[in-house]
Amino acid sequence: MSEVLNVPTMAEMLAQGKQPEILFWVGCAGSFDDRAKRITKALVKILNRANVEFAVLGIEESCSGDPAKRAGNEFLFQMQAMLNIEVLNAYEAKKIVTACPHCFNTLKNEYPELGGKYEVVHHTEFLKSLLDSGRLTIEGGQFKGKKITFHDPCYLGRANNVYEAPRELIQKLDAELVEMKRSKANGLCCGAGGAQMFKDAEKGNKEINVERTEDALETNSKIIATGCPFCNTMMTDGVKFKESEANVKVMDIAELIANAQDL
Repeated sequence: MSEVLNVPTMAEMLAQGKQPEILFWVGCAGSFDDRAKRITKALVKILNRANVEFAVLGIEESCSGDPAKRAGNEFLFQMQAMLNIEVLNAYEAKKIVTACPHCFNTLKNEYPELGGKYEVVHHTEFLKSLLDSGRLTIEGGQFKGKKITFHDPCYLGRANNVYEAPRELIQKLDAELVEMKRSKANGLCCGAGGAQMFKDAEKGNKEINVERTEDALETNSKIIATGCPFCNTMMTDGVKFKESEANVKVMDIAELIANAQDL
């Protein structure tokens, strides 16, 4: 039996005179991309199970502006950012959790100078805090003893120094965490950042996502864990290119936790 997902909006919360513990920023990928929607659902299941009072903006959420800024359109970025900041400030948002490192980096580091000052947390950090406070328990389940490697998203790792939270969550699954030869501060980009996700590849003899997938496959891991919807897409495409779909799965940290507990 599938669990009923409870996802209130900030507007509904306000109508009830409530302020949620966190605002869950879903992001464009988490809202519209079919694969990334599964990450969104997994995180919502965990939040519901841990009794976290949260809300989303729903149709009031617009793109964070990251792709526009990285592609060089500062004007469009500022328009998108100001629109979001007006909405967030109107709801008096204090703490924002997002499963997208691009949204995370933009809201955390680039919104403040435009008047949007919030505590912004990546979902792996938030899940780790739920674990530490005893609100969330993790059991290995189907991942116990399995080899899992973690691909560091650029905007989570090198840009914001978040390396340990996702790894600690993997280890809590009683899985064997295997590091790639290039990891943490020396990790290699999946090839999607800097708005590269939305353009054709330039001439060369190998795609970046294939190079990175080869790093992951060298570890002989059964699962490539990610913490970013863009990385998830690029690594999945890489696994398909290497014809390794039968042996290797690409999963977000939230999916690992939700699936381990059969949420």
